[in-house]
Amino acid sequence: MLIIIHSETNQHTIERNLGRSEYSYYFVLKEYRPVLERLGRVVEVRDPQREVDALYLECVARGEPCVFLSFSPPHRTPVHLACPTLPVFAWEFSTIPNEPFAGEPRNDWRTVLQACGAAITHSGYTVDAVHQAMGTDYPIISVPAPVWDRFSARGTSAQAQPQTGPVRLTIKGLVADSRQLDLEAFGPVHLRRGKAIDFKAPVREQELVLDGVVYTSVFNPGDGRKNWEDMLSAFCVAFRDTEDATLVLKLTHHDAEEALGDILHHLYKNQSYRCRIVLIHGYLADADYERLVQATRYVVNTSYGEGQCLPLMEFMSCGKPAVAPRTTAMIDYLDEDNAFLVRTTDELTAWPHDPRKAYRTLRYITDWASVRDAYRASYEVARHDPQRYAQMSAHAVRSLQAFCSQAVAEQRLRDFLGRAQALCATAPAHTCGA
Repeated sequence: MLIIIHSETNQHTIERNLGRSEYSYYFVLKEYRPVLERLGRVVEVRDPQREVDALYLECVARGEPCVFLSFSPPHRTPVHLACPTLPVFAWEFSTIPNEPFAGEPRNDWRTVLQACGAAITHSGYTVDAVHQAMGTDYPIISVPAPVWDRFSARGTSAQAQPQTGPVRLTIKGLVADSRQLDLEAFGPVHLRRGKAIDFKAPVREQELVLDGVVYTSVFNPGDGRKNWEDMLSAFCVAFRDTEDATLVLKLTHHDAEEALGDILHHLYKNQSYRCRIVLIHGYLADADYERLVQATRYVVNTSYGEGQCLPLMEFMSCGKPAVAPRTTAMIDYLDEDNAFLVRTTDELTAWPHDPRKAYRTLRYITDWASVRDAYRASYEVARHDPQRYAQMSAHAVRSLQAFCSQAVAEQRLRDFLGRAQALCATAPAHTCGA
């Protein structure tokens, strides 16, 4: 079988696209690729309109099965190709878009899913939302990005060198440390004084030393779903008098000033606190990423919903328990044995790409006091209950192995792609993307 793959962001554009819409699909494609290469020949294309059907017709001529996996949300998936096309997409809301808007018929995802005939997503939550719109017999499968194998190996390496003191990282980029910043420079404009950050200064390498109980979150601060404001303010309150508690925010964004500006203002607003907040905007080599994992005791998420949440999956695969809500995709792999769970309530919201901002779905709001309490409880375990921490760590590894290992992904994809290919071979042409 020839498996054609495409993401709008690729290895040539990822640096400038960090933080932009749909950029994370490239990382999912990268994690899928080793598994797909066990199932067939894999060709990545940059221009589906020009390349996919040419490859497909070559396969037809020699009798080779062929499928196109479009790593994109349905409204950005082509539906007019002759080649059987499957969208591979993430989703974190209670309903899928089920009406056209903005003059684009594909904004009604039912139209695209019907045209494709089958789809792949990353959580049972999304499968349920699709079945609600398309019927329970619609062919869709959950295959999370298979990150476990790579990151569990990093966790094993880190555990082989247990943290016995400060961990040193080398970062090429910008590091903002609450203990070194003049926070008065980030207050309201009319009150600002002191030395601010020079975002136009040349990027340089610098050393970061981490110690104590470290909480880490990796996210795009421009993504409105991430709710970093609650993550930060609850941390400052929970550890207002705790010097050895550190929150590391590794920011994934193409623009340092845009990424840090609002967060720095919140550091100012949440004063005073003795805990430490570290913002990282820059590149971490693999060895330094491993050291960040080694230094981290808990991975944190306070988002309104997740399509799968790669950073959470990665750190938990390394044996780091979570502080997070058990909603959306996180239902599949979080429980009380591998995380300090945060309570949530649902709230009406709009689909993120709907310019009308019409309320058509639900998101999940974290209970701020629950976030604060989860921080405090997790700190007590890290400091005073090493046996429970070790049990939570081991359970995190096992849970993520069952959720997102390459073996699980390979088995699910092997069975599903065969069935999807058979479906497209027997269905009317318009059902399969032509």
